[in-house]
Amino acid sequence: MTKLKINGEIHTIDVDPEMPLLWAIRDIIGFTGTKFGCGKGFCGACMVLMDGNAVNSCQLPVSAVGEKELITVEGQTENLQLLQKSWAEHNVPQCGFCQSGQLITATALLNGNSNPSDEDINNAMVRNICRCGTYPRIKKAINHSVELKNKG
Repeated sequence: MTKLKINGEIHTIDVDPEMPLLWAIRDIIGFTGTKFGCGKGFCGACMVLMDGNAVNSCQLPVSAVGEKELITVEGQTENLQLLQKSWAEHNVPQCGFCQSGQLITATALLNGNSNPSDEDINNAMVRNICRCGTYPRIKKAINHSVELKNKG
């Protein structure tokens, strides 16, 4: 049996320790916001936060998580919630498929840098592919989230 702390709750699951975390999160636990994209860790659709850092859940075995805290796009953190609000205000999603990974990566960015430059945003978000090309709206939404947080 494996215990995973996801979005503040402990989930006990009985899976192969080498199962990719993505499948445990989606298929066993039921948090379907995290998406399967390429399965190789190249696209970013499967991003989750692990102790505040964005990781590719499709490449991470359940056994590597240990007691680390996981946050999915369904989670409740200040930065994630501000980003979700900004995403909606700036109409970021087009098809929406990559957006959970985009939000998680942007959350990790803001967790480590409360006032990122456009270059910081570009460097952080390069890990995520958006086939619809919503990159300019993503950048605007991240900057808007920073403004909202600074206003208090």
